[in-house]
Amino acid sequence: MPCQENKKQIFQNEYPHCYRMICRFLPDWQRFSVEFAPELLAVVPWIADVAEIDRAWRQIQQRQEKGEEPAISPPKCLIVNPCLEIVEAGWKGLPKLLAGKDVEPVEGHDYVAVYVAQAQERPVLCSLTDHQLLALKIVAEQLDIQKIAAEADTTVAVLDTLLERAVAEGLLLAPESKIRRGEHFFTNPENTQEHSRYSVAEVFTLQWHLTQACDLHCLHCYDRNNSRCLSLEQAREVLQKFYGFCKRHHVSGQVSFTGGNPLLYPHFFTVYKEAVDLGFVTAILGNPVEEDILQKIVAIQAPAFFQVSLEGLEEHNDTIRGEGHFSRIMSFLDLLKRYNLYSMVMLTLTKANQDQVVELAMLLKNKVDLFTFNRLAMVGEGAALASAPREGYREFLEAYSRAARQHGHMAFKDNFFNLLRYEEGQNLFGGCTGFGCGAAFNFVSLLANGDVHACRKLPSRIGNILEQSLDDIYHSPQARQYRRGPSQCEGCSIRPACGGCLAVSYGFGLDIFRQKDPYCFVS
Repeated sequence: MPCQENKKQIFQNEYPHCYRMICRFLPDWQRFSVEFAPELLAVVPWIADVAEIDRAWRQIQQRQEKGEEPAISPPKCLIVNPCLEIVEAGWKGLPKLLAGKDVEPVEGHDYVAVYVAQAQERPVLCSLTDHQLLALKIVAEQLDIQKIAAEADTTVAVLDTLLERAVAEGLLLAPESKIRRGEHFFTNPENTQEHSRYSVAEVFTLQWHLTQACDLHCLHCYDRNNSRCLSLEQAREVLQKFYGFCKRHHVSGQVSFTGGNPLLYPHFFTVYKEAVDLGFVTAILGNPVEEDILQKIVAIQAPAFFQVSLEGLEEHNDTIRGEGHFSRIMSFLDLLKRYNLYSMVMLTLTKANQDQVVELAMLLKNKVDLFTFNRLAMVGEGAALASAPREGYREFLEAYSRAARQHGHMAFKDNFFNLLRYEEGQNLFGGCTGFGCGAAFNFVSLLANGDVHACRKLPSRIGNILEQSLDDIYHSPQARQYRRGPSQCEGCSIRPACGGCLAVSYGFGLDIFRQKDPYCFVS
């Protein structure tokens, strides 16, 4: 009897799912023998498949117990989970049955995955779908995803989505983002907590100024240059270069189309659709459009947001942007709401409109999803306008903050809100780009002639995408200099989420790589 019990225990340990299943049909273990196999197979014809699943399950557990299981850590490239075992079964529905579900397996070909996901120690058991099998095949055989998309008459975006889901499910392991701040960026011991929050970007944005053509003539425009825009073939080349950059740096890509007025670019809809087909998140920063144009955009892909601009209350705004502009914006916001599109209103802060900001925000309540402002960069035609006074700027931020606490659509963008939050013991927010000043870090600006700038609000050319790869541009000494920012900011407690505004400093004639933002009120 003890020998029988010992065999029973061994069998239970080695084949736990088989054991539970046999117990349902053979309560008396004295009868268990080879002779019983035909009888068992007649009642439980899928028992052999269950035994194979148990074998894979136990194999993974034994490797874990011996410490031989490969560490589930981020690899250098997209790979199949090294802890994955696949069992080819002749019955469907086994994972659900083994999970205790009241299902009857049906005869049919199935692939059962047994693996350890990143956040789990216990093996996962599931039937693989055709989409999951395709994702595994693409990665295991290192197939060209663009070639597959063309042959299958689908889009790269669809296939990338399959890969992303497989990563989320733990079937594939993805590498970490390569868009990260250098260690030199965090020199203050107080920055330790903020280091991890603001050192790595998972999304990279290409702010693409498709054209300088515009149907407005704003007084503060920082570029009235009517340079020639890219041809359709050149635009396609840009998309391919950006796609490759994102893949090599293991980040998601966003294309924010702007201008000028991006809708005036002759190939806008073609480029917009091809960006969508490559899997990019899209956004539009522009002027109001007619409903039929908006419908056409949404039919391709709803933009993550549609940003328009106001410069104050109606009289002041129309002085800056042209008569009737204010009312067109208000009507357009209603249109965006009808289409359930996320709307944003951006204001350029000047001396003339500073006292209108909160009142304008109140007027936009229930009309816009997000309202915020940027300080004027005294560059281009903006040099003729007066910037908001430095004296009292802190008090202005405090007043805005008080109003924002009561009104959720009022958002923070200026990095110096973090100075207030730090002094009040509050958590920092992401600042201008989610990483403080993100110039040449988690975004770059692409101009209509192919020039790439660290930030569009100031002359900051770091290369030309028609002449160089985006990788070479991003890792150039010039780009690194913009990422590093002013040396006077080094060691500051809030540097990871601040850095001031390089464009504002440039407008004041400062050395932007040495001198800090003149509005800084750090004590």
